[in-house]
Amino acid sequence: MSELVVEQYEAYAALARPSVLRLASIERRFKEGAGELSILKGADLAVYSGEIVALVAPSGAGKSTLLHVAGLLEKPDAGEVLIDEKPVGDAGDAERTAIRRTQIGFVYQFHHLLPEFSALENVMMPQLIRGLSKAEASKRAEELLSYMRLAERKHHRPSELSGGEQQRVAIARAVANAPRILLADEPTGNLDPTTAHYVFDALSALVRASGLAALIVTHNMDLAARMDRRITLEAGRVVEL
Repeated sequence: MSELVVEQYEAYAALARPSVLRLASIERRFKEGAGELSILKGADLAVYSGEIVALVAPSGAGKSTLLHVAGLLEKPDAGEVLIDEKPVGDAGDAERTAIRRTQIGFVYQFHHLLPEFSALENVMMPQLIRGLSKAEASKRAEELLSYMRLAERKHHRPSELSGGEQQRVAIARAVANAPRILLADEPTGNLDPTTAHYVFDALSALVRASGLAALIVTHNMDLAARMDRRITLEAGRVVEL
């Protein structure tokens, strides 16, 4: 089979494969004085199960806006957001909140752990909010912390953990409700290079094992090179690198 035929087959297979997260012709505009500022102009993106996609772009290009639209934190002015090929972009506030709680996990540059609670309690929290019993939430939280190599640190509060440990707890918390999608905004931005790679290794292993679709905003080109695909934003559109 020729290389051209192989490339054509792979391209067709990618199109035929159902996405976990898809953005279709997304437009997002903001008022600026008397006019409007267009940030996203027909942005298209698909992320698949078990895939990690790096979003790298200069400040002001619209990375956070794209992430907020994908995470149902902002509604697009045009276009559609689809999860497992189901349109959810026009869902009401209550439905969007429910989808975020059950199907989307968020990790930020700063861990945002609750300081008065232990690592275990922080990972239990989203599960309790969802309605799981304390016993069920504790069991899953312990399993996740063990997977992230934090079993011995589960009763420590955030202030008693290192930066890398805090981020690994934040990742465990983000996936506590077994979401379909993981969205991360500079998850290693506050870490030294060695710790950043260690945290990324833990995140990557979790994505592969659970079949998450992960979209990660990063300025760390070394980490971006280790992801499955790299994309950027140019003139409001998603471009493959």
